[in-house]
Amino acid sequence: MLFHSTRGQDKDKTFEQILMQGLADDGGLFMPDYWPKVDIEYLKNLESFIDVAKYIVPLYTGSSFKKEDVIELLNNTWHNFEEQDLIKITQIKQSTSILELYHGPTAAFKDFGLQLAAAFFNKTLQTQNKTAIVFGATSGDTGSAAIDACKDFEVIKSFILIPHGNMSEIQRKQMTTVQSPNVHPIIVDGTFDDCQDIVKNGFKQRSFLKKNQYLLAVNSINWVRIIGQICYYFYSAIKINKLSKPLNFSVPTGNFGNVFACYAASKMGMPLSKIIVAVNSNDILYRFFKNNDYSKKTVSETISPSMDISVASNFERLIYDFFLNSNSELCNKLYNNFPEISIKLEDSIWKKSSELFLSHSVDDDATIKCMKSFYEQHGFIIDPHTAVAAHAVNRLEEELMNETVILSTAHPAKFPNILRNADLKLKNIPKRLDEVKNKKEVAVNIPSSDKLIFEYIIKHN
Repeated sequence: MLFHSTRGQDKDKTFEQILMQGLADDGGLFMPDYWPKVDIEYLKNLESFIDVAKYIVPLYTGSSFKKEDVIELLNNTWHNFEEQDLIKITQIKQSTSILELYHGPTAAFKDFGLQLAAAFFNKTLQTQNKTAIVFGATSGDTGSAAIDACKDFEVIKSFILIPHGNMSEIQRKQMTTVQSPNVHPIIVDGTFDDCQDIVKNGFKQRSFLKKNQYLLAVNSINWVRIIGQICYYFYSAIKINKLSKPLNFSVPTGNFGNVFACYAASKMGMPLSKIIVAVNSNDILYRFFKNNDYSKKTVSETISPSMDISVASNFERLIYDFFLNSNSELCNKLYNNFPEISIKLEDSIWKKSSELFLSHSVDDDATIKCMKSFYEQHGFIIDPHTAVAAHAVNRLEEELMNETVILSTAHPAKFPNILRNADLKLKNIPKRLDEVKNKKEVAVNIPSSDKLIFEYIIKHN
């Protein structure tokens, strides 16, 4: 299998090439040349998440890695999870289950994709005798998961931009208290979008790199992250009904990577009824699915900060594959003019979305109310991102057939202030989150400036 860009110019790339490149040279996102089809009969008898991964991951990596080498890598990829099988599925009522994806070292679902990415990064760098810089922006969970995944690999240095402000103290401290010479958290006087713009410019200029040094993308534009997330959709479907019936998945989302992974799993053969695209007040995705309006607006700060985005990067993959039937020329035209010109599809094309997608936007008040009612009804405390997904299910229930799986993407203990506002108290706080509270922070504060941040990276590279 080879890979190509959604915009058509960058193509015939191996898995290793797109792994280390991240974003395509033409500005698009990489896609596989075809969707590999799974053997349902084989899959449904697998017991563990790792076994599922050993089947799914090699379907995408064959252009660069032998299957036996990938399987060996996967045996040592996911570490420091509190659940024996990494994931816990809790049925809260007959038709609804919670998929707990927060039992990893940073207590968020991003541990799955980023630990997989780090393992492949390290293997490639060791083989090529090269080093790399991880350069990324975070609205909460991506940064901590990237830092944790890469911190013990000597060939990788991490420079993570943390916007000053709207994330919990625990989320911030997960990044600023890591004792590793390879880790450089940078607190930026600006928004997440400001940080993201600096990262994008860094990838364009690459002025701070040493000779023969890679610049690695760790957000969900990197296809390897999507692969890691595809695995847990198949795993949950196996555990719930042996892949025998279609499921609904309600996914709290910002950048659309987690939603796209669900879509990808369905293209590979996972039975799927509906994907609920659950967003907070930053509603660009909801406006598209509701009104065919994909237009950038100013970001609002919410109590579900990992979803505070103005543009959903991975949505380009869905536009290209689902709506445009892999027409890269048209995709390129749409995105070359975006965000100056909003994306609006022909009605006949846009209406396809109702075949597979539902969406709902949830404000902070409704999020808090959902956290309270969820506990009252089920005795289960959820974080604000999960509450967005749960509230969306409640509002869209009449349109749903089949069983629904709500993705719980972060541990509620990461948001103590919000729990207090919801009059909720956790009985058990994971040790790894409790310990971080009293650790000393080591981070540098830099204004929102490309020049100053690039100079800092050069100095510490």
